[in-house]
Amino acid sequence: MNCASVGPGVPDLNVRASQPDATHAVLEPAETALFARFGRTRTVSSGHHLFRRGDIGTQMFIVVSGTVDLDFGEDLVIKHMGAGEFFGELGLLIGDHPRSADATAASDCELIELDHADFQKLVDHDPALTAHFLRRSIVRVVNNEQLLIRQLRRRNHDLEEALDNLYATSHQLNQTEELIRTDELTGLYNRRGLTLHLQECRRAGRRPGNGLLLIDCDRFKRVNDEHGHLTGDRVLQNVAHILRSVLVGDDLACRLGGDEFCVFVASTDAEGLRPLAERILRNVQAQLTIDGAPQICPVSIGIAHLDTNGGSWNDWYARADSALYEAKRLGGNRLHGLETASSVV
Repeated sequence: MNCASVGPGVPDLNVRASQPDATHAVLEPAETALFARFGRTRTVSSGHHLFRRGDIGTQMFIVVSGTVDLDFGEDLVIKHMGAGEFFGELGLLIGDHPRSADATAASDCELIELDHADFQKLVDHDPALTAHFLRRSIVRVVNNEQLLIRQLRRRNHDLEEALDNLYATSHQLNQTEELIRTDELTGLYNRRGLTLHLQECRRAGRRPGNGLLLIDCDRFKRVNDEHGHLTGDRVLQNVAHILRSVLVGDDLACRLGGDEFCVFVASTDAEGLRPLAERILRNVQAQLTIDGAPQICPVSIGIAHLDTNGGSWNDWYARADSALYEAKRLGGNRLHGLETASSVV
């Protein structure tokens, strides 16, 4: 295209391109008249789709009357094209260009449609005016791409903020759930946490373990009465620490309330329940002191095996509690269940 053939009466291209309307989508009257001369008039009804995003197209359109909406998807702003505005020029200039938006008539419209052959006639007839249009079109495409990039960056920023908020909310919910499940003094599961754990196991169709250990502190009331509740709290924390130290895998320790604890044992079979209970008892006995404020107090342990044919918490607790009662009856500081009792001295 030879742009040196600008004749009298045609403004200099460099001057025109620098004017404020150089990037505007509205055609100048001379351009509209030229395109109308070589293009075809087309009437479309409201709701008609001129093309879809991704379609291959070679036509450019100029709106004579009415409105056409360009929807770029991805939550981007819809562009409303009115009288004198044009769109689809990349299909005209490049040929076989995938459309970047859906073009839909928002009202009854009259359009001018041009294809590649029509544009070649424009070039041959008025190369200067066509060159001016091309320059404006290129600048507009660049500006549109920059706007699209800014919109995408803003959307990505919004998405990142939304993800951060979701992460923070999820973290807060997890913390709240842990607080709901956890005993504040010992850090073990509380009774609510145990109930939720049992519900989760039931929904998953599995037992919470192979055995249940029920642990109760002997003469704990005396500790509180003689040494105060702070000492009593320390005793409970030390018992909880010993229980945590023996947990393996899916074992679960819980403070049921007061000085009563339980452990669901999943890491060993029925034969391993008694050795685990004996280990707890030995660890407690190793920390017993005679002089000064007690750091821990003796415990009694009741052992119950969880049958493979099911059962409920009430069933398991009743059996373990019966064994615990027998350990208490025999003087405490011992375990009972699974046939025999032992003080593990």
